[in-house]
Amino acid sequence: MIFTAARLALADIFSPPFRAALWKTLGLTAVVLVALWFGLGAIAEIFAVPFLSNLFPDDLSWLDQAGTLAGWAAGLLLAVLLAFLIGPISAVIASLFLDDVAVVVERESYPDAPTGTAMAFLPGLVLSAKFFGVVILGNLLALVLLLVPGVNIAAFFLVNGYLLGREYFEFAAMRYRSEDEAKAIRSRHGGTVFVAGLLIAGFLAIPIVNLLTPLFAAALMVHLHQRIAAKTGGLPVQADRTAPRVRGSDAAAPERRSS
Repeated sequence: MIFTAARLALADIFSPPFRAALWKTLGLTAVVLVALWFGLGAIAEIFAVPFLSNLFPDDLSWLDQAGTLAGWAAGLLLAVLLAFLIGPISAVIASLFLDDVAVVVERESYPDAPTGTAMAFLPGLVLSAKFFGVVILGNLLALVLLLVPGVNIAAFFLVNGYLLGREYFEFAAMRYRSEDEAKAIRSRHGGTVFVAGLLIAGFLAIPIVNLLTPLFAAALMVHLHQRIAAKTGGLPVQADRTAPRVRGSDAAAPERRSS
């Protein structure tokens, strides 16, 4: 069930219906990273030059080059931090489009099931903050534990596997259930959700590819929640049935929408 869901999620993120969310996520992430790059360089120049001029007041001949050196130093620092920043930044940006991703998966792959209900703006904003906090916390813990021989790689996967699996599965479940019900079903299937979280952590560990982690994780957990629900009595009745559904021409293979 888990690996079938992962295979479907991989196919989903490169399919035409996902392209809008994919390009919006990649584009906004690139804009934020470039802004950070230049912003950090400007801040370094603003603060470093006065500091150094006060530190060496008798020799100001090098000040013309100080701004450039400060910019280089800031760029080097950001390059070192890029592996840490790219995951959280892409996660918080992609979280703005997770409901779009979920709707595509539900309509395309499960046309006979009810379409879930998107979160309201304020709860969605809280969810975005939670995703950002979870990724930051997970990576901070993993970064600290990377210094401990023998547990570094295991710590990265265990911490991120648990946190990411929990948050993304509850996101998928809360499209059909209350928060308490989503937590309850996640708890009942904790082992399955954790293994799926480990797959997400593996995705996160691959440079550049990790930009797609939020989209992959959302699609994976929507597939997983649908399959768990099908085996445990079906989806709750309160889901939104007003949204149109995509009907496939072939009963075994739902039709893919063109972008």
